[in-house]
Amino acid sequence: MAVYPAHGVGKIESIEQRQVGDKQQSFYVMKILDSSMVIMIPTAGCKNVGLRNIISSKDVSKIYDILNEKDVAIVSQPWNQRYREYMEKIKTGSVYEIASVLRDLFLLRVDKDLSFGERKMMDTAKSLLVKEIALANEARETETQVEKNIEQIFS
Repeated sequence: MAVYPAHGVGKIESIEQRQVGDKQQSFYVMKILDSSMVIMIPTAGCKNVGLRNIISSKDVSKIYDILNEKDVAIVSQPWNQRYREYMEKIKTGSVYEIASVLRDLFLLRVDKDLSFGERKMMDTAKSLLVKEIALANEARETETQVEKNIEQIFS
């Protein structure tokens, strides 16, 4: 199991050799759990694209700490500028950046209605976090329980 930025948790099903131009290259074949999408990632460049291991169970508390931060100043800016900024954070693949995006959108939702894109982004960020936290907790928490915990933080 590994995390591919902006797509989430997936299972590396195999390593395949493919001819690319005049070179033989090795690829991870990864199936994304949420969408069943299959991605081929060059093994030599997996760090460059942000492929990483699932966080450890020790890191889960750090995520909840980020989500629980309420004294966060959200800069007033147009929704499309904020959307681009948050999308860049999600694309990094950092679970901590994704947690901060989710927190900011939940807090922003208290003050104003979110745009369609922001609501969709919030769902994406939540889905990415829920799946990874549930796997990091090694089945001590189901995805449903993790989602309830996150919702409870912001209710």
